[in-house]
Amino acid sequence: MRPIEPLPLNHSWPLYDLRTHLSPVLLDPDIARNDAALAERGLGLWHCDLRDNRLSWTAGVYDIFGLERDQDVGRPRTVSLYAPESREPMERLRAYAIKHKRGFTLDVDIDQADGGGRCAMRLIAAPILDADGETVALHGVKQLLPHGTPSSRRLDPTIFVML
Repeated sequence: MRPIEPLPLNHSWPLYDLRTHLSPVLLDPDIARNDAALAERGLGLWHCDLRDNRLSWTAGVYDIFGLERDQDVGRPRTVSLYAPESREPMERLRAYAIKHKRGFTLDVDIDQADGGGRCAMRLIAAPILDADGETVALHGVKQLLPHGTPSSRRLDPTIFVML
C-alpha cells in the first residue's frame, strides 16, 4: 500500500457518498461514457460479479495492468499483480465492502504484466446490491497515478495521465 496512514479501513465510505468519489468522471458525460477517452486519461471502469469473480474491464484498466485489451483475465491473475504490500489492504477493504455494503478508495502499487514495471493506481470500489440488499458485485474506477502523487480518497481530475 502506498501510504501507511490512514490505515486501510479508514478508506471505507458509505454508499450514499459514491457520487462524490466519482464526481470528476461524472462531471463530463462525454468522458464517462467514452471508453477511449477514459483510457487516454489513465482511467478505466471495472466490474466484478461475486458469484464467480468474473471481471469486466474497459480498455483503461487493461492498459494500467499492462495486459492486452479484451483478453479474459481472472481475478487470481489480477490480484497477483498487486505489490505484496498493497494486496493485503486491498483484500481486507474488499471483504469489508462486501460484508458491510460500503465503498472504498485505496492507492496501491501494481507490477504491470507487460514488464512495464511498478506503477501506482487509485482503486475506487463500491458494492452493487440486489433487491434483497445483498452484495452481488463490486464496481468502480481505476486511475493510473504519476509517481509521487499524494494519497487521496477520490478521483483527482488534476492528475489525469495522458497515455
